[in-house]
Amino acid sequence: MLDQHRVRADTPGCFGQAFLDSAGSSLPPTVVTETVIAHLRREAEVGGYRAAAERADDLADVKVALAELLGARPGDLALVESASRGWADFFYAVPLAAGEKILVSEVEYASNAIAALQRAGATDAVVEVVPSTPAGEIDLDALARMLDERVRLVSLVHAPTNGGLLNPVREVVELAHGVGALVLLDACQSVGQVPVDVTTLGVDALSGTGRKWLRGPRGTGFLYVRPELARTMEPAALDLHGAQLSGQKQLGGYRLAEDASRFEFWECSVAGRLGLGAAVRYLLGLGIEAVAASVAERAEFARACLAAVPGVTVRDLGATRTGIVSFTVTGTEPAAVRESLAAKDITVTVSGRSSTQVDMSRRGLDAVVRASPHYFNTLEDVQRLVDAVDAIR
Repeated sequence: MLDQHRVRADTPGCFGQAFLDSAGSSLPPTVVTETVIAHLRREAEVGGYRAAAERADDLADVKVALAELLGARPGDLALVESASRGWADFFYAVPLAAGEKILVSEVEYASNAIAALQRAGATDAVVEVVPSTPAGEIDLDALARMLDERVRLVSLVHAPTNGGLLNPVREVVELAHGVGALVLLDACQSVGQVPVDVTTLGVDALSGTGRKWLRGPRGTGFLYVRPELARTMEPAALDLHGAQLSGQKQLGGYRLAEDASRFEFWECSVAGRLGLGAAVRYLLGLGIEAVAASVAERAEFARACLAAVPGVTVRDLGATRTGIVSFTVTGTEPAAVRESLAAKDITVTVSGRSSTQVDMSRRGLDAVVRASPHYFNTLEDVQRLVDAVDAIR
């Protein structure tokens, strides 16, 4: 069980408001903020190069901490600027030929879907959408029927941005690998709120972000690539970090890095990466199982209480739920609900159709209100949301 007094004391931003948008960009613990600011100050004193050299061990530990959280090895990880960047770096490195297929789920995030359509147009590949079950998860039977030797990649969203379900990853991996297809997991909404172990899941690649449930800085993300696979892939873009020139006196070629660092660029926000490392270490200190239990308790409390309010419809699907709680209020647009709540110092956001077009269109939804309580929230924060929503209707 988490020490609620401690985690709230470590999160000064949670006082005086009900902050319920950790699925957007969460409140960082003090250690993250102080780590970032301290390094920026040091850069102002001695310059960026010297400041980074002083923290070389701490920078290396960012991957060590992430590897511990994800059940990976440090060399399996690349540090990037966002989950979208990590996802795209891997996706654009997967060879595609005319007639080959990319399968996506109905809850595919718009950025991923756009990239898939762009590459399909450039290579004469085909993008197909795997249907969902009535419960909302990816339909494994339908997936099995769609898989054949032409499928090159299955893109799977672990936890959708517009609702609280969790997709079955291991089952998808086993089906996809049966025909030689790769599985790329978008885990930006799951890492940090539920246990995610890449070895157990068996995915070929996984992208994640620092700013959401990990409570790290914006502008930070990571990409995991299965080690055997990483050594065979060439990123679409390289620099002198991901590769080195092999010629002595002339440009004779280049050698790729031996691990997932081939997906990294040399230039980065050192302060941001140190803050990401601090966020992951903070989470590891709490324990992901305890965090997951706390998030689930708050989310289920929110669903139950909101569902009891006349005129409110909870829109979450799935047999296994996450900390994302989506709902609508009859007669009031989601954006108006958000603004009304903001006036009462309750922070939520809106997930619109454009973010998950296929799923939202299938369900006849233009937008939903999205609340995402984290472990630093109290049940009183959630009740404050429910009372305010009741007052709106």
